[in-house]
Amino acid sequence: MSNVAPQRFDVLIAGGGIVGSSCALACAQAGQRVALVERDVLGSGATAAGMGHIVVMDDSEAQFALTRRSQQLWQKLSVTLPATAEYEAPGTLWVAADEEEMAEAERKHRWLAPRGVPSQVLSSSELSTLEPNLCAGLAGGLLVIEDAVAYPPVVALHLARQAEALGAVLIVGRSVTQLADGEATLDDGTRLHATSLVNALGAEAPRCTPGIPVKKRKGHLAITDRYPGFVSHQLVELGYLKSAHSVSADSVAFNVQPRQTGQILIGSSRQYGDEGAAIDQEMLSAMLARATLYLPSLASLSLLRVWTGFRAATPDKLPLIGPFPGDATVWLATGHEGLGITTSLATAELLAAQLTGAQSAIPHEPYLPVRFNSASNTEHASPEPAHQENS
Repeated sequence: MSNVAPQRFDVLIAGGGIVGSSCALACAQAGQRVALVERDVLGSGATAAGMGHIVVMDDSEAQFALTRRSQQLWQKLSVTLPATAEYEAPGTLWVAADEEEMAEAERKHRWLAPRGVPSQVLSSSELSTLEPNLCAGLAGGLLVIEDAVAYPPVVALHLARQAEALGAVLIVGRSVTQLADGEATLDDGTRLHATSLVNALGAEAPRCTPGIPVKKRKGHLAITDRYPGFVSHQLVELGYLKSAHSVSADSVAFNVQPRQTGQILIGSSRQYGDEGAAIDQEMLSAMLARATLYLPSLASLSLLRVWTGFRAATPDKLPLIGPFPGDATVWLATGHEGLGITTSLATAELLAAQLTGAQSAIPHEPYLPVRFNSASNTEHASPEPAHQENS
């Protein structure tokens, strides 16, 4: 990886997480001269903090289109990934605690079926057979069969190296302090020029593009020692769909993932207004208590590590992908909330298509940043957070 770069590029990308690395590769594959700038290790930051859940979501047609398209791109990418990327497709098991949530499981199944997403409604007994460590008395669930998991930092590094092999310049250990008027200023005073400047800084994106509607949303994760076979699927409570919509209140929900190592990744929590990286013990305790409510024997397992991360949330639950209305040279690839891992590949495909004038597999209009500059979108003035599946 090079810390020395020529002075002019077609595309300069700020942020070497999985979104930025995906964009770098897509642009390099489109024949663009690319620079990717990352202040720390490639694939660090939110990419390293998240769960790595590759999930189809159905809050809206636009959210579904982006998550499903990206999941399909992940399936193609998976055959090229190194073993250390830990990609596998155990499926997501949405757990219904009661009849109201069971009705939601059935609704999701009916919604997904005509859109080509395979899923299976499970009875209470079928659920307990698949996941015997779940508590007794649950109503059932929905298994979304093609949902997957991966270890995101390894994937981000893999994508960046592929981009480098195509001629992209990787500038590691430098921060971008300003993006404007076709020029990126680095923290050592270096000025790099590009026809298009892409802000892929996640929750830090407003630092370089002030005024964009992105807010930090803090989350906690914990990981256990190795307990192979304790769970077999990504487990998420259907009640999560209610708590994830909370705007002002902090909340936790049951969200557990098996890793190939035999470890169990435990989430999730949501907080606005706390921008410190320190562990919030009250929030952590509530998150773990919620997890043990669904998996009682989880309480006897040993935790190895707990950490926090920050999601980049937008008011309407959709990312910002496209030109920034305030500067024709600045483009955005941020605001993915907890779906950055899932939607990274489709984000890159959409961005590269817009930059080069190519046709994209799904329409790009729902994700354009200009939607927040329209008088017809004043209802987005008060933020409502997105679903968060990664932390």
